Amino acid sequence: MKKSLIAVMLTALLLVIPNLVAAQKEVDTKEKKQDEFQAEEIVVTATRIATPTREVGSSVTVITANEIEEKQKMTVLEVLRTVPALDVVQSGGPGGTTSIFIRGAKSEYTLVLIDGIEINDPISAGRSYNFANLTTDNIERIEIIRGPQSTLYGSDAIGGVINIITKKGKGKTSGFVSLEGGSFSTLRESAGVSGGDKWVDYSLGLSRWDTDGISAANEKDGNSEKDGYENTSISARLGVTPTENAGVDFILRYIKDKSDLDNFGGVGGDDPNNTATGKQLFFRTQLRLSLLDDLWEQKLGFSLTEYNRDYQNNTDADHPTDFSRGSYDGEELKFDWQHNLYLHETNTLTLGVENEEERGKSDYYSESVWGAYTSIFDKKTARTTSYYLQDQVKLWDSWFTTLGVRLDDHSKFGTKVTYRVASAYLIPHTGTKLKGTYGTGFKAPSLYYLYSEYGDENLAPEESTGWDAGVEQSFFGKKLIMEATYFSNKFDNMIEYDSSTWRFTNVASAKTKGVELSASIRPIDDLSLRANYTYTETEDKTTGEELLRRPKNKLGINANYRFFDKGNVNLGIAYVGDRKDNDYSTWPATRVELPSYTLVNLATSYQITKNIQVFGRAENLLNKGYEEVKGYGTPGISAFAGAKMSF
Repeated sequence: MKKSLIAVMLTALLLVIPNLVAAQKEVDTKEKKQDEFQAEEIVVTATRIATPTREVGSSVTVITANEIEEKQKMTVLEVLRTVPALDVVQSGGPGGTTSIFIRGAKSEYTLVLIDGIEINDPISAGRSYNFANLTTDNIERIEIIRGPQSTLYGSDAIGGVINIITKKGKGKTSGFVSLEGGSFSTLRESAGVSGGDKWVDYSLGLSRWDTDGISAANEKDGNSEKDGYENTSISARLGVTPTENAGVDFILRYIKDKSDLDNFGGVGGDDPNNTATGKQLFFRTQLRLSLLDDLWEQKLGFSLTEYNRDYQNNTDADHPTDFSRGSYDGEELKFDWQHNLYLHETNTLTLGVENEEERGKSDYYSESVWGAYTSIFDKKTARTTSYYLQDQVKLWDSWFTTLGVRLDDHSKFGTKVTYRVASAYLIPHTGTKLKGTYGTGFKAPSLYYLYSEYGDENLAPEESTGWDAGVEQSFFGKKLIMEATYFSNKFDNMIEYDSSTWRFTNVASAKTKGVELSASIRPIDDLSLRANYTYTETEDKTTGEELLRRPKNKLGINANYRFFDKGNVNLGIAYVGDRKDNDYSTWPATRVELPSYTLVNLATSYQITKNIQVFGRAENLLNKGYEEVKGYGTPGISAFAGAKMSF
């Protein structure tokens, strides 16, 4: 199925592109600038409708393609590191398992989307998404919505949503090829092509990334063997609009990766032949239809998410008795039908129905000095049917309120109702925006929690209640914008492993609260400065202790300067404060404190000619030694450079 889907998409693009090159007209500079302005001012994820950010009461961060290019980030996880109230934790170097915590919520409480495709892994224990392998190829923007979002997005959106939106081709056919290399014997090749008119649009991105990497188990603990990484990614999008009121889209992303692993973090963790290989396929097709003079919009879609992960660890001289094999296959099929009814200029009603089925199976076998162990997880399924309703009300072009309710019917635990309200009030003559939200969320037990040898089919869904309130203030014609938000979340019925029963149970609860502060200033057209600070308090209500790997203090600073209309330089500083973690080198595991650290990154580029650009970047300029996970290494100072040719 995967190969046929990829072949269909690539063949369609190859057939369409040559026929359009001669017919398309280049979009003029004025239109391009207007489109870029709209992309920065519009957010889709908060309401499932393109909505001006000034009308949104939710806490939203939008990262544009321009920002990604300025910082020269290869992976989405690196792009997300400086987002307010979002913590990124990676186990080792490239390819290491990566978790995201939004406002202190568990990593599996974040729903991740690519163009509306849910990409959380259905066969992972908590149904989370591992950001280790997601590159920035063909991305137009990333929208991060903080707080419970289950009313619009159902399970997994209990803490927030990260929506990755790929590029929609426009204008005359254009493309690029790029090559870069640098530290750790890193080499990355990438290429892309895009274009479109009112009838057809298309975009295609390809990349290959190879690196020798670093030792996943920290080198300071005597681990010297490098753990390499390989990544091949394809991103494609095709839209066909045969009439003014109807169209169809095809979206595909395919990732193939290979990672060298270590057995564990800390002393003796090295293993020269422990490897993991994976394949990820994300596909969506959707029909767009507008009726009654665009008063009634419909989207009818089908999405496929597919994972195949394999692990292999052979015996070697240092581990003569250690042998293991593992295979994990997961799949999600989803149908959705959304209706947007523009009842009046002051009122928009959105309603929809979704039906999804997740499937998964796995098998694992290992041998060690303790004997042989086998775990077989036969194919299991779970189905959810959902109905949601949202009403957007606009009064006096100053007060914007969104009300929503959702019913989810799960094949195992039954029904769950969630709701949410978000409101924003503008004071135009002072440049002030007051905003706030209150909502509930839930997370269905994963297939592993329900059906594994440690699972329980009677588990109830995890639940959350969250609210926030904030103010945005602009000065000098929006050249200076400042924002402050207070947030509070409570999580109940959390699923944890109970060592006394050897089962997963609904026993835990937690709460998080904090403050997000941000400021952006553009003193001149070519210079922009941004800063954000987040203070987060977390508490495990069962033990009274802080939640692991969530820093109380986090600071991000970014400065970007364009010079001579051809060059760009970007400076990024990230500070992460002390946080707690478990040291698993002891038995039982002991609680330790990971020290704070500061990272400084510098990226620059220069347009030599209209079609040739050179670029380079240096990361961890201070050569700071730090750990995001106890016992696992992180890259020291490193440098990369390359060239890009456009056509």
